[in-house]
Amino acid sequence: MAETRVAHGEGGAAGRPLPQAAVVTLSSYFVVVWGAGFVASRIALEHAAPFTYIGIRYGLAFGVAVVAFGLRARWPTTRAEWGHIAVAGLLSHAGYLGGSHYAQRWGLSAGVTALVLALQPLLTAVIVSRWLHERLGTLQKVGVGVGLAGVALVVGERALAGTASLASVLAVVWALLCVTAGTLYQRQFCAGSDLRAAVCIHLAATALLMLPLGVAVEGFAIAWSPPIALALAYHVVLGSIGAFSILHLLMRHGQATGVTSLLYLTPPVAALVEWAVYGVAPTLAMWAGMAIACVGVAMATVNAGRFARGALVEERS
Repeated sequence: MAETRVAHGEGGAAGRPLPQAAVVTLSSYFVVVWGAGFVASRIALEHAAPFTYIGIRYGLAFGVAVVAFGLRARWPTTRAEWGHIAVAGLLSHAGYLGGSHYAQRWGLSAGVTALVLALQPLLTAVIVSRWLHERLGTLQKVGVGVGLAGVALVVGERALAGTASLASVLAVVWALLCVTAGTLYQRQFCAGSDLRAAVCIHLAATALLMLPLGVAVEGFAIAWSPPIALALAYHVVLGSIGAFSILHLLMRHGQATGVTSLLYLTPPVAALVEWAVYGVAPTLAMWAGMAIACVGVAMATVNAGRFARGALVEERS
């Protein structure tokens, strides 16, 4: 089970179960922070180019993470383990965020971006079933079709409305493929790694790739302002550090599956926050598509928690 591997990798035995109220509160924090994080990214991209912003964000997050929990981590002892963790991080973060940020920069809304990326557990389940010989049951197979139909409804409606360009769709599909590949790579090669050390290595590897790309491709384009500072504070403190700390606590108390289930609520949260901030109300077709897609993803990953989110769950928005 992926959750067992994570708990082992963190280097601690599972603690006593948390009170239900605490589980609901902490898990809800995940959903809200991850969903609103897509809107925070949209705000940031109004003042900075994607690679540049990601590089700065991850450089800051690395510094904070090392001080917050990296000093207590169990770090890799072999060159191969360092390399595997770095590759997983580049796929799950650099490839993922590079694609999703450019999708938003090229016009895709935060809600639709979050919805397409919510297919990651579904796509992971399909790949694991097809190539790693972990069969999907009838319910999971139906869920795959339902989830794809929901996303097709939303993306098709946005394309007809002229708000989803081909470039933006290709960018978000690239992000989906990268995060799925990162999940599978992590599951295959890094399942026993300490989660705290893995997060620090992921942050460092992403920053080391994105900062030079930001200079070479975008001319390190960023306009320093209060909105960009607030977006960075949100992503670094509430996301990278706050989300990780809560995840670490929930994992140690055996709540990994519950957190995974609640993540299906991320797209509606992103749409609601985008509506509140930008005044763009989701259409009826968007709400229907989101509901259908979330049900499909839940069906496709039920009784399949071992690969629904892979061996490492992190802040991604």
